[in-house]
Amino acid sequence: MATKRKVNNLLALAVLSVIVERPMHRYEIATALKDRGKDRDMDIKWGSLYTVVQNMAKANFLEIIGSERDGARPERTIYRITDAGRAELLDWTRELIAVPESEHHRFVAGLSILGVIPPDEVIELLGKRVEALRHSIEAVHRELADIAESGLPRLFIIETEYGMAMLEAEMAWANSLRAELVDGTFPMLDEWRRFHADHLSPSEVTALVERGMVEKRSS
Repeated sequence: MATKRKVNNLLALAVLSVIVERPMHRYEIATALKDRGKDRDMDIKWGSLYTVVQNMAKANFLEIIGSERDGARPERTIYRITDAGRAELLDWTRELIAVPESEHHRFVAGLSILGVIPPDEVIELLGKRVEALRHSIEAVHRELADIAESGLPRLFIIETEYGMAMLEAEMAWANSLRAELVDGTFPMLDEWRRFHADHLSPSEVTALVERGMVEKRSS
């Protein structure tokens, strides 16, 4: 089970991952996060950075060590990580790697109500998804090739490899589902088409399915 964190926002983890190197002010933190592509790895809302940093200071994960002023710009507060912040960084990272946790996914939400769309349209929609996934995979392959040429150690691109593996698995699964619909091997495909052809309501569909299951059991 996931630990209840004092600052339960992945942006806080991202901040800890960069400020562990040296003290920074918020602008430097944001620049480091963008330079390292953390906004691709985590759901980062840049507008909440100020609040997250403040909350981390209140939680004793960061401490203020001074400030600086650059010309006419406002004074910038400089933070550094505390021992408690280092412990939080390590504990949180260990948990994310070791403890699986259910995550909401837009695709899963769509699949959960797939029946509202006629199967022939689903075939078309899945084809579009597969094509989009193929383009994404090709882009990641190019990115990894560029990274390999740069000599960056694999340790620092492991999340990109994982992302590509998930894209490839999703594309394979979507292709498989589409193939079942195309060749007619998907269960109750004829009934699914009839539900839409007869404009049946969800309650009527449920009643038909339940009746069919009862008849199947009694036969």
